Amino acid sequence: MKAAEHSGLLGEKSKRIGGRISPALIEQAKKHTGIETDTDLIEFALANVALDDNFGATFRKTQGTVDPDLKLGF
Repeated sequence: MKAAEHSGLLGEKSKRIGGRISPALIEQAKKHTGIETDTDLIEFALANVALDDNFGATFRKTQGTVDPDLKLGF
């Protein structure tokens, strides 16, 4: 959330969203994150999507491109 705040993503709260979501999904997400309110949970989830660094896609794209003889030091 600090990164989202630093990026200017947590400014004015004037947009409202709604949707039907499984109560089990919400409760599990709250347990997993320790977040207690629906609003904070939604904000956290959206911040994670907005700040995704695309690591998985980048990792897959570069698979097999590192020289196998490269000395990594371990």
